[in-house]
Amino acid sequence: MKQANQFEGGAKNDFSMSSGRALKIFWMVCMALAVSGLIVMTFVKEFSFAQDFSKSYLLVAVLGVMAFIAEYVDSSIGMGYGTTLTPVLLIMGFTPLQIVPAILLSEFISGTLAGGLHHKVGNVNLKRGTRANKIMIVLALCSIIGTVIAVLLALSLPKHIVKLYIGLMILAIGLFILVGQRLMSKFSWGKVIGLGTVAAFNKGISGGGYGPLVTGGQVMVGIPGKNAVGITSLAEGLVCLVGLILYISLKGGLYWRLSITLTVGALLSVPAAVWTVKVLPESMLKKSIGFATLFLGILTLIKVMI
Repeated sequence: MKQANQFEGGAKNDFSMSSGRALKIFWMVCMALAVSGLIVMTFVKEFSFAQDFSKSYLLVAVLGVMAFIAEYVDSSIGMGYGTTLTPVLLIMGFTPLQIVPAILLSEFISGTLAGGLHHKVGNVNLKRGTRANKIMIVLALCSIIGTVIAVLLALSLPKHIVKLYIGLMILAIGLFILVGQRLMSKFSWGKVIGLGTVAAFNKGISGGGYGPLVTGGQVMVGIPGKNAVGITSLAEGLVCLVGLILYISLKGGLYWRLSITLTVGALLSVPAAVWTVKVLPESMLKKSIGFATLFLGILTLIKVMI
């Protein structure tokens, strides 16, 4: 009986190791394809995915897959969806006012679902009265201020300025992800409020930049990594709802084809992402997202300049 149990345990460990290896290979292949494609799209000026998007179901499917991968990463480590998709869509030829509301809608739905699932499987305890629940509420409430200011600026500033800010912001976030772990400090509610406000400003003006600051910031002040991911997912979903309502109220609509494509792709990835939190090494994901974010920030700035 004891030998049978040992064999069963060994089989489970082998399955876990093979699953981890498969995920690592999948991740590296996706990164290599993304780098190659983005370089081509950045330097070929005639390339305009946005113009062909409304006519081609194949391009809709491609963008849906991209949203799936971006949300898969985001729901796994609490960062990466808007931060990666925004510059990608800018490079493809979409405008900020087409991109940001679509990302806010898709992330409101997928983020809320991801937060609930992280709670259900035990990655975080978001029951009323717990510290995780209190942090989530504080982040969501203080983020409303940053979101309102950002949306108003995004609607009034020239597109060139918004794109330039997005590029610089993404470069800074990439550096933050890669070196932020060295800046460990003690937990305080003031730091949580500051993180939420600045991160929401980034989200409202560009569609990205919330998760890297909030998730990384929580880890820096002593919140366990899995808790930080679950808290960020739910708080970000609520912040996205505020930003979305503002955009619809002030701008008067959404680019529905893009919004639905991103939402469907993102939603399909959430269950797999929640499972990945338990399987894939967090350090590998964070380093990958850090370098990818730096790369995307550089390409976004190049696209603005050429």
